Amino acid sequence: MKAHLGITAFLFLLGSIYGRFIVEKSSVRVISPRHIRGHHDAALANFGVPNYGGTLHGAVIYPDKNSNGCEKFDTTFKSKSRRPVILLLDRGECYFAIKAWNAQNAGAAAVLIVDNVDEPLLTMDTPEEFFSDSSIDYVEKINIPSALIEKSFGETLKKTLQKIATDSSEGSELIVKMDWRESMPHPDERVEYEFWTNSNDECGERCEEQLEFVKNFRGHAQLLERGGYTQFTPHYITWFCPEPFRLSRQCKSQCINKGRYCAPDPEQDFGEGYEGKDVVIENLRQLCVHRVANESGRPWQWWDFVVDYDARCSMKEKKYSKECAETVVRDLGLSLDKVHKCMGDPDADTENAVLKKEQEDQVGHDSRSDVTILPTLVINNIQYRGKLERTAVLKAICAGFKESTEPHVCLSPDMETNECLHNNAGCWKDVHLNVTACKDTYRGRVCQCPVVRGVQYQGDGYTSCTAVGPGRCAMNHGGCWSETKNDITVSACSDSRLNGCMCPPGFQGDGNKCEDIDECKEKLACTCPECSCKNNWGGYECKCKGNLLYIKGEDTCVAKSVSTFGWFVIILVLSCVVGAGIAGYIFYRYRLRSYMDTEIMAIMSQYMPLDNQHNEAQPLRQDSTA
Repeated sequence: MKAHLGITAFLFLLGSIYGRFIVEKSSVRVISPRHIRGHHDAALANFGVPNYGGTLHGAVIYPDKNSNGCEKFDTTFKSKSRRPVILLLDRGECYFAIKAWNAQNAGAAAVLIVDNVDEPLLTMDTPEEFFSDSSIDYVEKINIPSALIEKSFGETLKKTLQKIATDSSEGSELIVKMDWRESMPHPDERVEYEFWTNSNDECGERCEEQLEFVKNFRGHAQLLERGGYTQFTPHYITWFCPEPFRLSRQCKSQCINKGRYCAPDPEQDFGEGYEGKDVVIENLRQLCVHRVANESGRPWQWWDFVVDYDARCSMKEKKYSKECAETVVRDLGLSLDKVHKCMGDPDADTENAVLKKEQEDQVGHDSRSDVTILPTLVINNIQYRGKLERTAVLKAICAGFKESTEPHVCLSPDMETNECLHNNAGCWKDVHLNVTACKDTYRGRVCQCPVVRGVQYQGDGYTSCTAVGPGRCAMNHGGCWSETKNDITVSACSDSRLNGCMCPPGFQGDGNKCEDIDECKEKLACTCPECSCKNNWGGYECKCKGNLLYIKGEDTCVAKSVSTFGWFVIILVLSCVVGAGIAGYIFYRYRLRSYMDTEIMAIMSQYMPLDNQHNEAQPLRQDSTA
């Protein structure tokens, strides 16, 4: 998938100074035969499609001839158990990619290549000639995962296959599980990923591959970014010109800021066409477009800019220019002034903050390798292995989400298999409400008690989940006992309790099971001499002999006349109370009115003199006049 940037002094210098390359690995576990069970590391290849977040159970087959896979196989490999075939091949004699391509055409679902020397695992890469030789374009057609395993592990697998072929007691097949679930870190509910690319569109197949990916992946990228599921950052590789060569024609043509930031000449000809510094300036502009878009709350506009710029400002059409780029910036509604300010002066003999940060980020840190080739995709600080293709990359991003936090696009049938559809994957289920604790995830499933119509369930998710909190009784009676007879339903769930079960009055039990109490048999009610008791479901019926009336609260029988007199007394008392209340209210209103009248008179006397006060003051006014 990837190609080297070109032969530059800096590239070799970078490799000698840092040389940080981390081999990304998956796991291979032997399932049977039992005596060789165990886990082993396998190095992911830089081609094909690693099944990030998934697993593959398959039967290992080692071909009798063409064991290195360098020639086309004249047969289609099939396992006895109809499991997927994992073809075991020897390293050497041809490209790793041709081995995988021949294995794929022979029906293999995956390839394990055995190293031919005892050494640490390495990453199998694409042929260097891939981007310049159309005769090996098969690399882009490889859709199965490939991995390199250590020589000792490979030899163990070969010996086991020989024993199986000669001794039936060894079993019929060698079964292994290839596991990519932990190949991609998945610490939280957001995935951070970077794409190291280039604005140059005249570098052949590698540039076309990058642009094709950006066009195809733009929709997914923007939806994920808008939903807050991902944080995307574009990056661009630059190299620097060593101090003694900064005045050379090559450095002046390929670098800006006095040799500090450089890119290879697009045509590899310093006398015509575009120069390397044109590429550096456009790379810088695209970085600043992302920064300005991010500040405006629309970081996903970088994808629109890159696609539009390629369509409108192509090198092939001689439109790769500042004027064309600024037109695209304006059309996207971004601030051109802010983009200019971010870019700075490319002719200044100073550091450029944006490009300096890019060179610093090229150096690997923590679990990430140095970035020295284009294109490079980094997901959750891990370099992505596999071809740069929309679905393959989306699967890798989906594998980077914490379990059960994946966006809907990751759970579509095209991306993964919904394990919950088969017997709830062993999780708890309420058949009555048709709810389950099984939650589909990209890696498989989790058994997690659900929230149904705002009501939380609690439990282990496997054998039990119980509704708790307000509204729980509406959810199948909160898991408590309930029964219906004669169109009457009673339940051990009470809305006044946030959890637990308690049998209702008239029933006894632990709440998970309740039985009717026979109040008559157990002498709990209707025990007076004149009473006759009949038990009902959830209660009882008590009758009195003759012309007597049963008083339930007192569990006794009384004469109806006495009852009538009692009602008369109650009505009389209530009438007296109501009358006293009305009289009190009338008296209150009268006193309140009198009090208010007095207050009003007092206020008026201060501002409006009465007649007698006026008469007494008259002589004073006459004297004053005289």
